[in-house]
Amino acid sequence: MKGLRGVIGRVTGWRRGWHERSKLQRIDLYTRVTLCSITWFFAVSWGLLPLGDALDEGPTAITLAGAFLAANVAQSVLSNRNVGPAFDDYRRTAPFPPGRLRLPVALQVVMTGLLVALAAVGGVRDEGLVLLVLDLPVAFGIPYVLLVPVRTFLLRSAVFAATVVGLLAAVGVPGGLLFGAFVSLVVVVLLVLVSARPSVWSLSVMWQAEEARDMQARLAVAEERLRFGRDMHDVLGRNLSVIALKSELAVELAQRGNPAAMDQMVEVQRIARASQQEVRDVVRGYREADLPTELMGAQGVLRAAGITCTVEGADGPAGIGAPAAVQAALGWVVRETATNVLRHGDPRHCWIRLARTRDAVVLEVENDGAGATRPLGGTDDGGGGSGLAGLRVRLGALGGSLTAGAVGNDDDLFRVTATVPLTAPRPAAGGRPAPPPGPSPAPSALPEER
Repeated sequence: MKGLRGVIGRVTGWRRGWHERSKLQRIDLYTRVTLCSITWFFAVSWGLLPLGDALDEGPTAITLAGAFLAANVAQSVLSNRNVGPAFDDYRRTAPFPPGRLRLPVALQVVMTGLLVALAAVGGVRDEGLVLLVLDLPVAFGIPYVLLVPVRTFLLRSAVFAATVVGLLAAVGVPGGLLFGAFVSLVVVVLLVLVSARPSVWSLSVMWQAEEARDMQARLAVAEERLRFGRDMHDVLGRNLSVIALKSELAVELAQRGNPAAMDQMVEVQRIARASQQEVRDVVRGYREADLPTELMGAQGVLRAAGITCTVEGADGPAGIGAPAAVQAALGWVVRETATNVLRHGDPRHCWIRLARTRDAVVLEVENDGAGATRPLGGTDDGGGGSGLAGLRVRLGALGGSLTAGAVGNDDDLFRVTATVPLTAPRPAAGGRPAPPPGPSPAPSALPEER
């Protein structure tokens, strides 16, 4: 029972690990596993079945066949271990250690000698010899084709094919089989070339595109920081210069006993308070979510991830005609749900719908591919800062509500529905209106204006 639970736990872990990978990481893993599987497919089929003929040819043939099988298995293991470093060398992320090729080269020489010896003692028959020749260069060739230029690979493969055919001719293999062996070597070399090289090339291009998107995102963040810095400089630079000049003037007037110094300090106080308010306005505008911007951003990000995203109602009165506080709250819903569509499940389509009733705005975000994973909205941790809990806090400040769950009996579809009334939020204590929903501002050294 414990063993069964352990197997189920490992399978669950593998499945969770698969779903936690990005699509590009899945393609990368699939390509690597496929290339490694090709090696073993040849080893257990064309490299193993023909060796059965040696069982009827005496102990010498059996020993040679066993040695060839052991060398083939060792070469396949080394090939699988070298595929990853060969990938990295092809992508120029890490050089392939030259020393790792010494043992595979030695094994390739040993396997070639054993094959020729088997042919000499009659340990392998006509069709079996052709199949063994097909298997001979596969394990070594798959990682090697990624390490050298195509022209070099083809030239060295031609030399290898000529050497094998020459050795087989030297031990008395008939001309028809020699031609079949040569054709087999040509076919398998081309098969290795078209299987490994284009797959890794396309994967490398996709990784470069992913790195370019990451770089673009980092540049966008840097640009936004520069913009924020410019805004702060524009707000504070002039006012601080005026405050410094008026303070110097007030000091000189006070030293002369001129009562106008009081007027200058009052003016300094007014400019300082105005600067505080301008800084708050800049920070508030920097933090608030804008609904049209968030809709465009969500659509662009989802499409870049290969997810078809359809936005309905964004150009109508449902979004644009709503009050600013309502748009800001719905902007946060779009941002959070779009992020979780990318993080959870394996979606292919996402629908964002905006509709306006008589007294409220309704936003629906629906996606497929959610059946085998956690819900789109994340965990309800009650922290008020992320997931469904954070969205409910933001909407609750405006009297709104949020629901999330599967659509009907279809576990593959998941929908988040946010409803926000069009009425303004009720005033908070002290007569001031409640702040718009958004992240709580960090503690500031600026005092509240009285």
